[in-house]
Formats: sequence, C-alpha cells, structure tokens
Amino acid sequence: MTIAAINTIAPLDIQSSVFGGIQPSQSAPASGADFAGMLDGALKNVSAAQQTAQTAEQNFAVGAPGATLGKAVVSSDQAEIAWNATVAVRNEVVSAYSSVMNMQF
Repeated sequence: MTIAAINTIAPLDIQSSVFGGIQPSQSAPASGADFAGMLDGALKNVSAAQQTAQTAEQNFAVGAPGATLGKAVVSSDQAEIAWNATVAVRNEVVSAYSSVMNMQF
C-alpha cells in the first residue's frame, strides 16, 4: 500500500505534523543527503511539538490569558503522537539493520 493510498483512507495529519509535510519523491531516488535532511527535519518537528506542549501546559498552569486546558491537552497529545511515531520509526530501522547484519552471504 502506498502513502497516497494510506492518506486517502485515513486522512490524518500525522505525517505532516511528525515529518513536516515531507512527501516522498516519486521521480528520483533519494540520496543520503536528502534522507539526512528529512530525518533532521522530522526530529526538529518533534522537538518543536514538545516545546509547544510544554509552553501550553505552563501557560495553563500560571493562568495566562487565552490558555485553556483543551489547548494544553491537545498540544500534549500531538507531542506524544510525534514522539511515539519517532520511536516506532527508530525501532523499525534498528530491526532492519539487525536483519541485514544477520544475513549470511
């Protein structure tokens, strides 16, 4: 199943929030620099989501104007989803690396 098919089945905005809206290129294979840039961008987006959640929680705790419990919870949930997606990708990469290293030629 392709990413396009997944996006049409479940149009959640997880990919754009976690990976910065980066869509895989259909025309040319990705180089190592493109992958490193995508990975760096994804990690920066996760960090930004965590910072946003922390700020929203602190604003609610001190009673800042416009800060609501709903905003704090939503931003916290977005940061948690981004983190869980990052950990899942890392686990898959480690698993793939282990499989390749265990291959016998």
